Amino acid sequence: MPNIKSAKKRVLIAQKKTLQNKSINSNLKTVIKKANATLEEGSVENAQAAVRVAVKKIDQAAARGIMHKNAAAHKKSALALKLNALAK
Repeated sequence: MPNIKSAKKRVLIAQKKTLQNKSINSNLKTVIKKANATLEEGSVENAQAAVRVAVKKIDQAAARGIMHKNAAAHKKSALALKLNALAK
């Protein structure tokens, strides 16, 4: 356990940020699963709406540094490929 006041504060902040990041990651996984489920159903309109929400959440996570920008691009690309295949 740290003895210096600033080190104690950093430990508390790190714990707080870890909880926030876990919450955002959990929400992100849920949104992506919902988008994939909607894509498998076959409804183009619902799939477009779900993918739009998922892409927005992915972009927000990448902008905050919770997810690497290349990982975000990979997930967005995969969703777009599935959506384009469904639209044809």
